[in-house]
Amino acid sequence: MKNNLLSEKLVYTGESTSPAHLQLCSYSATELQEAKGKAFKDVSETIDNNRINWLKVCGMKDTEVIRDVCEHFEIDFLVLQDILNADHPTKIEEHDSYLVVIMKIFHFNEDDKQGEMLQQQLCLIQGPNYVLSFLEYDSPFFDDIAAAIHNNVLKIRGRQSDYLLSVLLNSVMANYIHIVSSIDDDLEDLEEVLLKITSADDIGIQIQSLRRQYLQIKKAVLPLKEQYVKLLRSDSILVHKVNRAFFNDVNDHLQFVLQTIEICRETLSSLVDLYISNNDLKMNDIMKRLTVVSTIFIPLTFLVGVWGMNFDFMPELSWKHGYLFAWLLMALIGGAVYLFFKRKKWY
Repeated sequence: MKNNLLSEKLVYTGESTSPAHLQLCSYSATELQEAKGKAFKDVSETIDNNRINWLKVCGMKDTEVIRDVCEHFEIDFLVLQDILNADHPTKIEEHDSYLVVIMKIFHFNEDDKQGEMLQQQLCLIQGPNYVLSFLEYDSPFFDDIAAAIHNNVLKIRGRQSDYLLSVLLNSVMANYIHIVSSIDDDLEDLEEVLLKITSADDIGIQIQSLRRQYLQIKKAVLPLKEQYVKLLRSDSILVHKVNRAFFNDVNDHLQFVLQTIEICRETLSSLVDLYISNNDLKMNDIMKRLTVVSTIFIPLTFLVGVWGMNFDFMPELSWKHGYLFAWLLMALIGGAVYLFFKRKKWY
């Protein structure tokens, strides 16, 4: 790993090959202007410092486009590197003139039968009159918020940039709630299956898949437990007192996600124990059946061994119906042993 403080070259560390795509929504209580483009110059003329400017950047492949955006809004070079670092841990950072929030958002891969969960990094930067959102892929994740601004739902266009930030964070919390609720439902369904002691061969695989999903969401959300306090207790002029209630609402959703994650952890742990216990029960049942079969054949093996000895004088060998008698005796003994086990409920 190279020292990022010794290089001015920008490198995107993720896997997205999506070209940069910019969408600008510049609005005030009475005006709304929108612009789209693949370079910052395509939208820069629409930016108005007297309005709230929400710039959505999708695709991190073109690092120079990201540099142009950050230079215009005077974003620190280290923050710029964090934006391009797809593996950056969740954090909330307060600067003199802007706030930085780095998070992960998730969605399920519908093409994967095992329900693989995909993630991408989201970076939000809020300034006095702007909010920048950076996503690795071109995604409809915030389309409902763009529609709300376009229709001025709840007079959203008359509010400050910190309100827009709280709305974006709320969408991320809704994503987390959907994911953890889905994992929790799957764990409950799996628990019902395990309690029935079924013979499904893929239960272990399902548990491992859910465990990976749980670890992914936990890694993304757990740091917010400490980081989000910075926003709630921030003295920054960027977070207005009138909008703190909305950040508190986001925190309520975060607490719900954290509680559900804890429930998932306990459920997952109990499922692993239950899965191991079921395997032991199945193995014990198999061994019991094999033992019963072996026990039935022990006296029969004894009789065959006796009659198979090579002594000169064995009266049974000269009996006319000796062969039939041997079969009847062995059937009688085997049946008696089986009925004895049945009566004792050992089989």
